[in-house]
Amino acid sequence: MLHFEDFPVGTRFAFEPTQVTAEAIIAFASEFDAQPMHLSETAGKASILGGLAASGWHTSAIMMRMLCDGYIGESASEGSPGIDSMEWKKPVLAGDTLSGHSSVIATRVSKSRPEIGIVTFRAEVTNQRGEIVAICDYANMIRCRRAGDAA
Repeated sequence: MLHFEDFPVGTRFAFEPTQVTAEAIIAFASEFDAQPMHLSETAGKASILGGLAASGWHTSAIMMRMLCDGYIGESASEGSPGIDSMEWKKPVLAGDTLSGHSSVIATRVSKSRPEIGIVTFRAEVTNQRGEIVAICDYANMIRCRRAGDAA
């Protein structure tokens, strides 16, 4: 089990590759973001996205799964106080394979809850061509082994 002390600045967690299928794009969009470019190849090609494209929210959800598989599921995570930024840099099209990594960019012990550390990360999601499709700066609250321990 990873604790706050296991996340020094510079620590990097790689994401396992995930293929994005047309079926998954349409299913997500049908439920959460029913815009034409997310529901139809024809509408996607007619848009500035150039094909059937995953919603940015779908890309974010895929990234969240990658984070869970990459380290959160093996950590003493207590959730997140939020994100600082989420940028969708390029369209994610049907057939793309996403991967990338998340890196620790800052750490601190919570002033109000010294048993919890705040770890700030930057996640970069890339496609099969190595192009960044999404960047997210976010924080995780991760339990310390001992209250007040520093990284």
